[in-house]
Amino acid sequence: MNEDPSSSNEFPSETERSLETQLTDMPFTWRMSIRPPTWRPPTDMYELENAAIIRVEIAGMRENDFSIELNGRNLSIKGSRQDIAERRAYHQMEIRFGEFRIEMELPFHVETDQIQAIYNNGFLKIVLPKAHPRHISISEE
Repeated sequence: MNEDPSSSNEFPSETERSLETQLTDMPFTWRMSIRPPTWRPPTDMYELENAAIIRVEIAGMRENDFSIELNGRNLSIKGSRQDIAERRAYHQMEIRFGEFRIEMELPFHVETDQIQAIYNNGFLKIVLPKAHPRHISISEE
């Protein structure tokens, strides 16, 4: 009898967001994950003397389509690129749409009040100035 797996009690309720299946009666393990579709646009990170530069190739966006967060040395760039809503039959499809996410750990701490983000000609450029050591004076009691 073919039963709809979504009506079965053997699947947890989180299955709607993430389905993981393991085949355990084989000498190796297969794992299949179905998650919300996110992708990662081409990203470069390079270091200058006083800063790190992040460049993300992501055409067809506006400044408001991005979210950039820095937590310690962990940088997160999120956004969503919308496709046009017209019906079409593809012969080739390489341009990605929908939600994207980039996460990276920076090699040093940055001056958070001097970070710059510029979106121009399909590239998001983030300038992350290196934090300089701070002198802490000691006072007598």
